[in-house]
Amino acid sequence: MNARAVTVSEEYLARLEHGADWREEIEEFCARKGIESAWFNAMGAVQDAEIWFYDQDDQEYQSVTFDEPLEVAACVGNVSLLDGEPFAHTHAVLSRRSGQSLAGHLDSATVFAGEVNLRAFDEPLEREHDDVTDLDLWL
Repeated sequence: MNARAVTVSEEYLARLEHGADWREEIEEFCARKGIESAWFNAMGAVQDAEIWFYDQDDQEYQSVTFDEPLEVAACVGNVSLLDGEPFAHTHAVLSRRSGQSLAGHLDSATVFAGEVNLRAFDEPLEREHDDVTDLDLWL
């Protein structure tokens, strides 16, 4: 396991703007505040969503789009630098009106309402290509 200690520099509670993109809102907030690494939790609702599943054999993301209102039952992620810009690696559990759950890497979603708790760290994290997984990972 690769690990390192981090120091929490700031902690924020934020409300995402209605109609904005869920992940982009977090990235833009971090860019404005100069945050280069963070951990966040969130909840709320979206009007639509695109989630990805990483096929470990093909080493490619598979995309599924949902054009319907969904609850964000749980959302967790981290912020690090990717190509010098804040990148919000975001996973979410979404639920339909029926209660059916959908989950995966949240690539994009239109915010209906969202609340975020974000802990920023002093130490920057930068993503680099990992040959084994073919993903951009930090540490």
